[in-house]
Amino acid sequence: MVRLPLTPAEVERGQRLGALLRRARGERSMLLTALDAGVSPETLRKIESGRIATPAFPTIAAIADVLGLSLDAVWAEINTSDDGVALAPAERQSRERLAS
Repeated sequence: MVRLPLTPAEVERGQRLGALLRRARGERSMLLTALDAGVSPETLRKIESGRIATPAFPTIAAIADVLGLSLDAVWAEINTSDDGVALAPAERQSRERLAS
């Protein structure tokens, strides 16, 4: 299977997700967080660093649960523009098309 390259908007969203998870994890060990969520520490490290920009939903749901984050909060955080304004779905799609 050939994986299409990520759009700049997808890469940016992955970076915001990683930053959110790092902040939520705080001083908590990456190893313990990953094991509690049922994912490998390497997977968590890659998500937090933005190297996995589009992780699977169950993976994010498990990590968010361990960190005490609601999925609504995660969604709101990763779907904001650089200036902190929430993007409507149509606006996100438009920006993604323009960026690619």
